[in-house]
Amino acid sequence: MSYHLIIGDKLYSSWSLRAALALELAGVSYEETLIKLNQPDTRQRLLEHSPTAKVPLLKSEHGVIADSLAIAEYLAERHPEANLWPTDIAARAQARSACAQMHSGFFALRGNMPFDLSRDQALETVPLDVQVDIDRIVALWSECRLAAKEAGPYLFGRVSLADAFFAPVAVRLRTYRVEVPAEAAAYIETIYQWPAFQAWQKAGLAEREG
Repeated sequence: MSYHLIIGDKLYSSWSLRAALALELAGVSYEETLIKLNQPDTRQRLLEHSPTAKVPLLKSEHGVIADSLAIAEYLAERHPEANLWPTDIAARAQARSACAQMHSGFFALRGNMPFDLSRDQALETVPLDVQVDIDRIVALWSECRLAAKEAGPYLFGRVSLADAFFAPVAVRLRTYRVEVPAEAAAYIETIYQWPAFQAWQKAGLAEREG
């Protein structure tokens, strides 16, 4: 099998991070093409790979798969041995629910706190709708832990696709110096100690230095 992942800047593309972490969880090798975002030729270059002109995009033996959630579900189905979702059916349902909520919501957080691995500064003022999103995320993480059937520091004990989807949120909360409860802070640290995330972070920060 052959995989080719099209991504945006590692420094700024949270959606690309999700897809890359999913591939790492699947334990498969893949080719990677990075297209710098917000450049004069960005759209043209993206259209060479994707009719939506968006990243991430996964090219596979079964065709071109757009959207990080679709990529994650495809990899989970293609590589069942990797157990990308929790094995317990109830925990798995909650993990999918959490990822879907992340995928389709939290617009205030995204809009006011753009993803940037190099940032280290709090917002001067946190808008009310952003705080509502933050509070919901912290509560959602607690709900995931309650639903977990395995021991471990990740949302469902063992690392899963849920962590791939919430890694960019953990980054936002740390880089914007958001104060969160101890349990949430411990989870953020877990993400920052995840080797797959650390590799992405290192590459992203190198883009800035370059």
